Amino acid sequence: MRLQVKTFYVTRVKGFGKQDLCVATLLFEGEQDVVDRQQEIIYEIAGRYNGIKGGEENGKRGYLLTFVIAYIRDIAFDYRYIAESFETSCPHSCVENLCRNVKDTIYRVCAEEGVQGEPYASCRVTQLYDTGVCVYFYFGFLHTGLKDPMATFHTVEVKARDEVIANGGSISHHHGVGKARKPWLEASISAGGVSILRGIKDKLDPKNIFAVGNLID
Repeated sequence: MRLQVKTFYVTRVKGFGKQDLCVATLLFEGEQDVVDRQQEIIYEIAGRYNGIKGGEENGKRGYLLTFVIAYIRDIAFDYRYIAESFETSCPHSCVENLCRNVKDTIYRVCAEEGVQGEPYASCRVTQLYDTGVCVYFYFGFLHTGLKDPMATFHTVEVKARDEVIANGGSISHHHGVGKARKPWLEASISAGGVSILRGIKDKLDPKNIFAVGNLID
């Protein structure tokens, strides 16, 4: 009954459509007076645009979902569906174009690679800063009929990451670089930046024992 009342209030009283509403999970940190002031400002802004406070428990559920996503992906493998996520960061001015163009690229490349049915491509802004945002992308497709699903997946991912860089995104927000993202390192930090890393590596690890090939060859 409690859930039905909440649903009635959100959809009928406040007028949110189930298919087009969006949710933001906010974490407030600091001393109590600072948190109180942050909440006052945020909720006042939300109220201007007909937003409502969802409550602490809904925030916890939303955060829990981030851990569940990986397991949903693993289950999908059993049904010939391959999926993954990747993240980036970009200035506020780049968010709209980056999100649109990367998703369009995923759809286009899947069609070029012969993927059956419509692929899944979505994104969400997960963190906000004064200078920019973190954006997560999620994509997946049915690999039935593909000769080499992993090769197709790699092609889609590479083209998507190319589009991220072309639209002002970074090589990574917090997942790091490593072997998978190394091809885009020089485009992100310049040839000079790579030379600096190579110089540090040569001095600290002259026998190349640690992190072999993770950033530089």
